[in-house]
Amino acid sequence: MTSPRANPVFCAIDTPSLDLARSIAAQVAPHVGGLKLGLEFFNANGPGGVRQITALGLPLFLDLKLHDIPNTVAGGIRSATVLEPTFITIHSSGGRAMMRAAADAATEAADKHGVSRPHLLGVTVLTSLDGDDLTAVGQDPSVPDQVDRLAALAQESGLDGIICAPQEIRRLRKLCGPDFTLMVPGIRPAGSDAGDQKRVMTPADAMAEGADHLVIGRPINSAEDPARAARDIEYSLLQAHS
Repeated sequence: MTSPRANPVFCAIDTPSLDLARSIAAQVAPHVGGLKLGLEFFNANGPGGVRQITALGLPLFLDLKLHDIPNTVAGGIRSATVLEPTFITIHSSGGRAMMRAAADAATEAADKHGVSRPHLLGVTVLTSLDGDDLTAVGQDPSVPDQVDRLAALAQESGLDGIICAPQEIRRLRKLCGPDFTLMVPGIRPAGSDAGDQKRVMTPADAMAEGADHLVIGRPINSAEDPARAARDIEYSLLQAHS
């Protein structure tokens, strides 16, 4: 397993409001290992908004889920690399050529601009989807089979890891080996609402299964006191590993 920060939690800040994002980020910064910004934030605030969040000094997970022809995705990766994210997502269903182009572009852009190369993570099957959803879009109705297929393709194509559902962690760790990063959304502290996530797990259980990093959004950023919610999760992880 790759070496995670002492705190494996990336807090997902899903809002178009730059002021709200900065507020949440500042509150949770002492209690998380990084911050995740997705399309809602990026489309509203662009690179300038990202830079204001990264000014806090935490690792950034830029969750753009790029999916297009190889040349276009490579261009997107080059542009995003200058923002110095630790992680960027692309859809592994875009195929081998697209993923290889993205991996090459990340290396080239990092060398050109003198920054650290972002780790590229492939999205397999979104945690909001189940077998019925796959059938509806004409894909293999077996979620595990589809995930395994796309995870193996991502690894073969030069990606650094994947996004995976909690219940997939142990199987994918065995399939992909110890050095392939597993970033896991669908994480909910015990007793919290699962929301639109159909496959969830507690933070401590996910880490015990072999996750490298955890993505936690609404249980933190929708809490009355985001800092306390993040601190409680941090404490639960420390207790589980003490």
